[in-house]
Amino acid sequence: MISTITQFDFHWKQEMEATRKIFEALTDASLKQAVNADGRSLGRLAWHLTLTIPEMMAKTCLDLDGPKPGDPTPATAKAIYEGYQTAAKSLLDQINSTWTDETLQIADDMYGQQWIRAYTLTALVMHQIHHRGQMTVLMRQAGLKVPGIYGPAREEWAGFGMPAPEV
Repeated sequence: MISTITQFDFHWKQEMEATRKIFEALTDASLKQAVNADGRSLGRLAWHLTLTIPEMMAKTCLDLDGPKPGDPTPATAKAIYEGYQTAAKSLLDQINSTWTDETLQIADDMYGQQWIRAYTLTALVMHQIHHRGQMTVLMRQAGLKVPGIYGPAREEWAGFGMPAPEV
């Protein structure tokens, strides 16, 4: 679990970069890709990931720049990424300027439970990772190249002079 502002800063910057790679690989046409008619589309997943930042952090009394919960999903991948970037950077700026290691121990009402802020930040990071994973499946279905995040993607092994691992 994240236990210091310095740890959050480090992890959030890495996760922002990983999310950038995913969002920049999206195309406007790919935003409609869904696993089935009842599932979230790729665009809706990307927007959910974006809107969760201000929605969750509002429960800790932060008012972030960028899109607000309930804002409709933009029609372009660029607009979704811009919304994500604004919210993610605003979060980082506000955490670094207003919170301390001690305030990470404050408990907030989070979905009917009491979460300390250190756990809220950890949950936000894990939420982002979870939905990026879902997005990569839909990206493959949409015919997009998936960037490597925690290691090379299938298409990137050749750049290392190695064959992709067998599936």
